[in-house]
Amino acid sequence: MIIERLSREHRNIETLLAVLERELEIFDRGDHPDYEVIRAIINYFELYPELYHHPQEELVFAKLKLRDPAAAARVGDLTLEHQKGTQRLRLVAQAIDSVLADREILRQNVNNIIRDFIKSERRHIMIEDRDFFPAALKALKPADWTEIASATTNYADPLFSEAAEETFDALRARILQMEQESEVERR
Repeated sequence: MIIERLSREHRNIETLLAVLERELEIFDRGDHPDYEVIRAIINYFELYPELYHHPQEELVFAKLKLRDPAAAARVGDLTLEHQKGTQRLRLVAQAIDSVLADREILRQNVNNIIRDFIKSERRHIMIEDRDFFPAALKALKPADWTEIASATTNYADPLFSEAAEETFDALRARILQMEQESEVERR
């Protein structure tokens, strides 16, 4: 159940990365992307993965280190990877703030910062999905999962749940619009 939820959250994050990538393509053409959507994506990443998703992964990882240290070593330093992701997100936020404040920043620098964030997040998710989650499912005992579940709070994703917050209305609308556009393109 916990791994299923974390995997589902990864798919949601990938959806947001695709939206961010499309907005960046608009920016790269010299047009004006939807900065409200970009800011909502940044806010989402600052909130949900940082406060809920990553801490739960780190609880699972701590148990994996106890049960199968070799598998944990193959995954790497999960906490450090999460910290690096936070740092890259801060750079994205600063770059967008600079653009919105009309501060001098090269378009190429904005592009590089955002593309680095997207690429790094996708790589991180791939490693977790390919190496970490299967190793945890194999190594952890039912009592471990019970302990992890009891140590976490029950939380609702503010974007991808019934209890979605108003803050993400513009982003949800943009995602739905993109899904509709993709559906039309496939026909």
